[in-house]
Amino acid sequence: MTLFRHNKHRPTRIGTSREDGFSPETRSHLSEKSLERNRLDGFDYLTFILTFILVGLGILTIYSATYNPEASNWLTGCCRKQLIWVMIATGTGVALFWIHYNIFYQAAYPLYGLTILLLLAVEVAGSKHMGATRWLSFGGLNVQPSEFAKLSVILALARYLSDRRLPPPYNLRELLTPAFIIAMPAIFILKQPDLGTAMLIILISGVTILIAGVTRGTIITLGLSALSAALVGWQFLHSYQKQRILTFLDPEKDPLGSGYHIAQSKIAIGAGKLFGKGFLKGTQNSLHFLPEQHTDFIFAAYAEQWGFLGVLALLALYFTFLFRALNIAMEARDSFGSYLATGIAAIFFWQVTINIGMVSGLMPVVGIPLPLFSYGGTSMLTSMILISILLNIHYRRKG
Repeated sequence: MTLFRHNKHRPTRIGTSREDGFSPETRSHLSEKSLERNRLDGFDYLTFILTFILVGLGILTIYSATYNPEASNWLTGCCRKQLIWVMIATGTGVALFWIHYNIFYQAAYPLYGLTILLLLAVEVAGSKHMGATRWLSFGGLNVQPSEFAKLSVILALARYLSDRRLPPPYNLRELLTPAFIIAMPAIFILKQPDLGTAMLIILISGVTILIAGVTRGTIITLGLSALSAALVGWQFLHSYQKQRILTFLDPEKDPLGSGYHIAQSKIAIGAGKLFGKGFLKGTQNSLHFLPEQHTDFIFAAYAEQWGFLGVLALLALYFTFLFRALNIAMEARDSFGSYLATGIAAIFFWQVTINIGMVSGLMPVVGIPLPLFSYGGTSMLTSMILISILLNIHYRRKG
């Protein structure tokens, strides 16, 4: 089963001369004007605008979630740090945009290897926070290598799939190499422990492989294998991870303990009603009943302030963004760009789905941030790099 089919690199045709009655100087001037116009037409302004609308809404929500009316400084510490990370991430994204995305084809495997080394470094010298060892400190900045793992795995898969000589679909034996690419970082991330990010890597990789094409028998086999692995994996989960899943199945069992996060999140979302309570007026948020209101549960803080209509507007922004990403994947000039854009779309889709699902009580709490919205420097940097690559693929879709 194959969903998309794309050609390999098409040779770019250099302009041919013809008699058109213009002098060489005029022809050169018109050519420069045409090139400038084509460059402007080739940029995806919609994705760019959507990105910064989401970032802006996120910063406003982080501000409201950490606002203290008695503080002397009007800008909260978390909001200030997030603005710094946005500037760093934007600068990185701009620099990457001007480099042809095919450079990532050459760098895919080295970046994947570097990610594995960073994950190993977390095992040896990582800093611990709330019972998990996920961060490395560089000059006062905490970096989470598991965030970069999402990008490096997609790059490695996109290169491997685009190098395939035979036409799709894949059978089970041919998926051994992609399975190894996925499993290596996922195992290290599970050990941190970070079940949510490990699951996310498996899900986004599965979407990319499904797009590449697999046989029906392979899909059935993989589905049964995943079910068996889940049953066996239950025995190896930490006690708090098991408790999160049990709480998801019965959140009312321990509302003041393991079910507290979900219970308060649902109250905050419901309190927003249709129009919301207004900016800085959410009681669950301002009175700090809502835990992690500027990180994992930021969607609940937003929903309390802006209500059902505000939530619809936010979902519409994400939906439009994902639609554009899939459109970029279909219009890519080569299979590597197509697989890469598909993987990036999958990353944003699953992060949004899992975050909103867990905050709404529809999924277990696994600690996945809302992209471009939640507080977190590494998450913002990774998201901006992914979007820069998307814009890059769209910009160079015709040559």
